[in-house]
Amino acid sequence: MANPITDADISASTVPSTAPPEKLTPQLRRFFSFIVPVNIAIYLVIGAVPGVLLPLQVQGIDEANKAANLAIITGIGAVAAMIVSPIAGLISDRTRSRFGRRAPWMLGGAIATGLALVGMGFANGVVQLVIAWTIVQITLNLVISPLTALLPDRVPTAVRGLFATLSGIGMMVGALGGQVLGAAFAQNIQAAYLVLPGIMIVVITLFVILSPDASSKDRINEPFSLVVFLKTFWVSPRRHPDFFWGFLSRLFLFTGYFTVTGYQLYILQDYIGLGDDAIGLVPVLGVVSLIGIVISTAFSGPLSDRIRRRKPFVMGASIVMAIAMLLPLAMPSVLGMIVFTALCGLGFGAYMAVDSALMSEVLPSEGTFAKDLGVLNIAATLPQTIGPFLSGAIVVAFGYPALFPVGLVLAVLGALVVIPIKSVR
Repeated sequence: MANPITDADISASTVPSTAPPEKLTPQLRRFFSFIVPVNIAIYLVIGAVPGVLLPLQVQGIDEANKAANLAIITGIGAVAAMIVSPIAGLISDRTRSRFGRRAPWMLGGAIATGLALVGMGFANGVVQLVIAWTIVQITLNLVISPLTALLPDRVPTAVRGLFATLSGIGMMVGALGGQVLGAAFAQNIQAAYLVLPGIMIVVITLFVILSPDASSKDRINEPFSLVVFLKTFWVSPRRHPDFFWGFLSRLFLFTGYFTVTGYQLYILQDYIGLGDDAIGLVPVLGVVSLIGIVISTAFSGPLSDRIRRRKPFVMGASIVMAIAMLLPLAMPSVLGMIVFTALCGLGFGAYMAVDSALMSEVLPSEGTFAKDLGVLNIAATLPQTIGPFLSGAIVVAFGYPALFPVGLVLAVLGALVVIPIKSVR
């Protein structure tokens, strides 16, 4: 691991400039223009498959045990993603090619993910779904880890909030659009597994061609060692406490979020009582959430840049999500789920827009951005492991209503652990 550096070091040595948004270079403008569509293309998969298509496949195989089987499939896949994410980041950091460090892995990972998704459409058993989804999680992280590293690689500090806002919009539009797309293809799942990778491969191909990264052929690698490799999975909390607290905040909030939303279809079917009609409400909730996300991300990222504050936005967004968790308990109805979804959209959109910028300012190491962001990405992927198993255990032991208090407590913890961060206000 390289020596730790300060925010000032990052600004001076790893970003092209600190120009205000109105003075962005043409190259940077072109790069920014792709951030939303690239994230949409990737998160269409993340929204459609685990949110709609996979639960429908699991239900079709064994409806009586759908909650437990879904927990097993998504849990194993997320374990694989958690392991692969920092490794993919490290490999990307060390890649030397005329096309840069990130583009080869993004394009190759997109193609591999596409092939795995096509195969997933033909799975007709739980074991087959476990294998197929695990492969998708591995290959998709070959895309996401290098993409995440583009923030400190290519974006000036002064506009990182704007970049994070655009990324957040793309992620949320993609994830929610994926739910809508998944619901639209509920009767033709195999077709969905052709459309989703097709969109992703086309968009990422255009991105790496029209907004190319600088060549990395002349960069010098440090000799590889097993110790360095093992450090791929670790950033010292003692040496880098701000990174640690930011990691915990994301871990808590995402765990609370995925504990509830990961079972959205089953909640609508069994807790709200919609049965087979639940699939029709999924796209409605997607649109409601999207409206909340667009409103919050449109203001929170740029406003955070303007007033040079990150922590109040992250904490406030977490509290909004905690409040939202109360609504399905008070109103176990379609209206209650709509209001819950709207508030979650407002909170989660604001959180993602600002938290990415905050974390980019507390990265521990120069020259290993993708690796460090890969470690941070564990805070997003690990909840996908914890969430399904936690959800399944809670539902079996206490029923669906118990999911919401757990989500509330975790969201509050996500707000509180931001307080000790000292290097970012």
